[in-house]
Amino acid sequence: MKKLALIASVILLGACASHSQKNTLNKENSARLVSITQSLPAEQQARYAARHPVETLSFFGVKPGDTVIEVLPGDGWYSKILVPYLGKNGQLIGVDYNLDLWPKFGSWVNTEFMEGRKRWPAEWSGKAKAWGGADGATAQAYTFATLPAGLTGKVDSVLFIRALHNLANFENDGGYLTQALAETKRVLKPGGVVGIVQHAMSEEKPDDWASGKNGYLKRSRIVSFMEKAGFEFVAESDINKNPKDDPQAGENVWRLPPSLDARDADKEKYRAIGESNRVTLLFRKK
Repeated sequence: MKKLALIASVILLGACASHSQKNTLNKENSARLVSITQSLPAEQQARYAARHPVETLSFFGVKPGDTVIEVLPGDGWYSKILVPYLGKNGQLIGVDYNLDLWPKFGSWVNTEFMEGRKRWPAEWSGKAKAWGGADGATAQAYTFATLPAGLTGKVDSVLFIRALHNLANFENDGGYLTQALAETKRVLKPGGVVGIVQHAMSEEKPDDWASGKNGYLKRSRIVSFMEKAGFEFVAESDINKNPKDDPQAGENVWRLPPSLDARDADKEKYRAIGESNRVTLLFRKK
């Protein structure tokens, strides 16, 4: 049964749901990616229907042996796929927001939280060693302010997976988005790519709803600031879209699964919507 599921997944992957670009991986790498995702615990796999990791990483063209930056990897949901997939010749670099950005989130960011953020690079790197075993990629972690000079021109791809909205939200209070994209461009190889998966709001909604403070950005704004930062738009996929997600005034992305921060009376309504509507965009360093 597992073999049949693997074959079916590879066939599905070959049809990748992009309307602009087909799967760029060869059959061997496609099969490797499917096999790794299917080997992970059921709790992780339960999110695949909403997050489409195989199709997403294939669309971005991430290959074994690549050097990849994952922005705001959190507890490692994508990292647990990437470390074994990139393999022993690959490198995964986790990048957190700058430490001075975090206090801007509000009073809940206390001393204990900030101490945790300071420990995060070492702790995440340590955990990553177990995610890939002896054949996994090497893993290091930094903030955008501490990315080493030695990485200049060495990175194949930078992944912003649900990580752009906070940078955009605080851009006018510290230039965080500008700095992050400048660092992204610096470390990428010529022709290196930026893969973006971002909670997205309809273009018809008011701009102030989609400033990033509610978790959402408009596709047009993402394309605008990426091109301004010196990146070329390559392709778009609809694999992470969810038309059921139509936020109204006062609603933010965290009302939806997995956060479900809504009132108890509304949880079933939002659970039925599912995870957020997301744009999936690919850019290239000029």
